[in-house]
Amino acid sequence: MSKSSRTWWASTTTNARRTAFGAVAIALCLALASYFVWNSPDSPISPENRLAAQVGPSAAEVRLAAQREQLLDDVEELRTQLANAEEKLDYAADGAGIKQADIDALKEQVASANAAVSESNAALADAQAATAAANKRAEIASARPTTVVAAPAPAPSTPSTPVATPITAPSLDEIKNPASRYFGLYTEQAPFNFATFDATATKIGSAPNVVGYFGGWDEAFRPEAVTKAWERDTLPILTWESRPIGAANDVINEPDYELPGIIAGNHDDYIRQYARDIVATGLPLGLRFDHEMNGNWYPWAETNNDGSSINNNNPGDYVKTWQHVHDIFEQEGANQLVSWIWAPNIVNNLNKEHRTVENLAGFFPGDDYVDWVGLSGYLRPPYKEENNFTFEYTFGQSLDLLRQISDKPIFLAEIGASEIEGHKGQWITSLFENLAKPENNDIIGFSWFNLAVTSKVEGERATNDWRIDSRADTLEAFKAGLAVPGIRYSLEPKE
Repeated sequence: MSKSSRTWWASTTTNARRTAFGAVAIALCLALASYFVWNSPDSPISPENRLAAQVGPSAAEVRLAAQREQLLDDVEELRTQLANAEEKLDYAADGAGIKQADIDALKEQVASANAAVSESNAALADAQAATAAANKRAEIASARPTTVVAAPAPAPSTPSTPVATPITAPSLDEIKNPASRYFGLYTEQAPFNFATFDATATKIGSAPNVVGYFGGWDEAFRPEAVTKAWERDTLPILTWESRPIGAANDVINEPDYELPGIIAGNHDDYIRQYARDIVATGLPLGLRFDHEMNGNWYPWAETNNDGSSINNNNPGDYVKTWQHVHDIFEQEGANQLVSWIWAPNIVNNLNKEHRTVENLAGFFPGDDYVDWVGLSGYLRPPYKEENNFTFEYTFGQSLDLLRQISDKPIFLAEIGASEIEGHKGQWITSLFENLAKPENNDIIGFSWFNLAVTSKVEGERATNDWRIDSRADTLEAFKAGLAVPGIRYSLEPKE
């Protein structure tokens, strides 16, 4: 899907710029505030004061965490403004007036904001480390012989800082082999903001148990995405793209992220730190790494239809890249928390050479490197004459290929249907009817792309409304589908 499809947009260029500069200013101020809070002699998170207090997270730690949350929200807003500007640049011929210089300036601001996030992360990590060290010293000191002096018993008091409830999650094995199916949503800003996610769930009447989101290789791991998801007992699935998060969708040449460079170790420090940050959360997640690799629209693809190289990549480089990244995660212990999802695109709209099992198998890293296999698949125009708007037409051929390659569980990692020409309700009904069939018991769920997006397909610009509630009859078809006998969904009601 296009990058612009993963964000919401500002109404004007002026507002975009104002928000961008405001976000950077807030980011830098919060980072400085975090630094001074930590280094103040009177700070309650200093080692001496923590030693005396002997409690859970201090008030300053809580403030640091809150500041960090606000900072991340501001960065998210800045990123949406960048996506908005890039979308308007595509429409420059229609009078939007966006210049490439505006895009470059916004990209610099995104980089500055991400740097502020890193400083905030470091300040919070230092505070937490100091807390642990101080408590350890106090524990050692309390074990030494002391003279006990009787004193009046203090009056009962209520702690000023409530103890946080630990966040829990199922085991990785339970996640990989679920007792019931997954239903996920991609929405605006979830899992950082669940407003649209919850509004859609309320209309459906069922709470999704998966939240999908995207991340680029110019971003640090964002632990709050995982913690916020598991606070709701929802599995987070990250689509992790080896390119910058703000990269334009029509740019497939990214020299800094070519596969030979990744294989050679050019990004090992980044990958290793990302894995360590996952381990630090202690919480599991799904990881859809470099998806739709069998197409020719991403910089991690290997060849164009004419056989020419994409982004200086060679045949076989995708598998080597996947295995290289997976091996680093293994070394850092992150694979104890990660379910690896290999998810090509459906093949029925690819050229003949790319619809064979031999071609698709050439991108498969191997069963030892993959936990789930999956697909991206949409009902989208322009429609071929043979398209009968059914699950079988959209997914059948691709599922046959997947099952020849591996017997891993299948997760339809990114799906949706357009309202154009009015076939959406029929397609949704067919989706659920086929999921209920015994031959599809190996499909453990799907994640729906719940946005309306304007993009170019085969040179034509069109707006596809993928949302579940795009029309009343579409919403009713979806609600009825979740209740089909044999569908194997066990979702919490959402009111």
